[in-house]
Amino acid sequence: MVFLSQILFSLISFAALFLFSKNLLRIRKNILLGKEFIANDQPAKRWKNVFLLALGQQKMFQKPLVAILHLFVYVGFVVINIELLEIFIDGLLGTHRLFEPYLGNGYNLLINCFEILAFLVLFACIVFFIRRNILKIKRFLSKDLNGWPRSDANYILMAEIILMGLFLLMNAADTEKSFIVSQYISPYLKGFSTATLMTIEKSAWWLHIIGIYAFMNYLPYSKHLHIILAFPNAYYAPLSAKGMMHNMPAVQNEVLYAMHPELAPNNAAAMTSFGAKEVTDLSWKNLMDAYSCTECGRCTAACPANITGKILSPRKIMMATRDRLEEVGRNISLNKVFVPDHKSLLHDYISVEELRACTTCNACVEECPVSISPLDIILELRRSLVMEESNAPQEWNSMFSNIENNFAPWKFAPDDRDAWTKQV
Repeated sequence: MVFLSQILFSLISFAALFLFSKNLLRIRKNILLGKEFIANDQPAKRWKNVFLLALGQQKMFQKPLVAILHLFVYVGFVVINIELLEIFIDGLLGTHRLFEPYLGNGYNLLINCFEILAFLVLFACIVFFIRRNILKIKRFLSKDLNGWPRSDANYILMAEIILMGLFLLMNAADTEKSFIVSQYISPYLKGFSTATLMTIEKSAWWLHIIGIYAFMNYLPYSKHLHIILAFPNAYYAPLSAKGMMHNMPAVQNEVLYAMHPELAPNNAAAMTSFGAKEVTDLSWKNLMDAYSCTECGRCTAACPANITGKILSPRKIMMATRDRLEEVGRNISLNKVFVPDHKSLLHDYISVEELRACTTCNACVEECPVSISPLDIILELRRSLVMEESNAPQEWNSMFSNIENNFAPWKFAPDDRDAWTKQV
């Protein structure tokens, strides 16, 4: 019987790890559909970002109460899952609490720490569930989250509550042990026989590990993929000044060569497109941003355009980018190459009205806890609108014309620009 249990555990573990690896490779392949983005300078600063932003959750602490609760969930869930090593080896070898003889009294201390963290995770997840569904915090009511995104957040919270509950139940049913939190559950199990308690413990053990595997394979389809991608996303975050807009060197060179033709190389390649119309026109960092989005809504809550009732939602920009990237990825997987589907990120997923509402104030970038930049995507899409489609408001077109003809936004010839100084 033990041998069959070991075989079953091995098969389930192999299948779970195989599917998880396959999905991670799929996501990596999708991200690499983006254009080149070089971010390997100043490694010391980049590792500092990883420790402060991803590991230390620095930006979360702008709202201390929520940050502490999130820290409970984050640290608790990660640390408790260290016990997975023991569970995994027990499952493979058919043993029970394999590490106990080697750790002695330290084993009980370790499990007690795990139980305290499990209780904190339970508490925090219940609070978060209440905030989302009973208190109904404003940024969680947005229509951006209608449908699957709202359900996704609740599924994750319920899964974490169930997993922590199973962990505590497993320990409470162990007739030979008494731990700091599960001891308060044990009295409710006293009416059961030893054999029944062993069955409860083993059932909770199986459900816990299967739940962990299910959670792990759910991540690639969930906003909680940021648990993994927050770290590389923080490392590759731009180190330039906040709000700095990146020019297009090819366009700058075109202007330079027009003014100084003698500098133009004989074999200069012509620009094929400007900005981004499709996800494949964005950089791979932009696409990683889309997958890293936590859908927390802090960006949208801080967006002045959204606050004043405009349609723009930076969170929706990231969600739309991810949805389109997933669709393009499936198209390529099915057909080996991308087969035109008469849709694009611009227009079909993100509207012109949304893009024009952006003031480029950088509030969304400043607020994001995992170093995402919706502004980069907005700017690239606007470049495509203006430079590829000549699609801009009349006020913008007048300004562009003045800059082209008069080298300034105003409708005055360069020779007359200082005329106002002569008026008395």
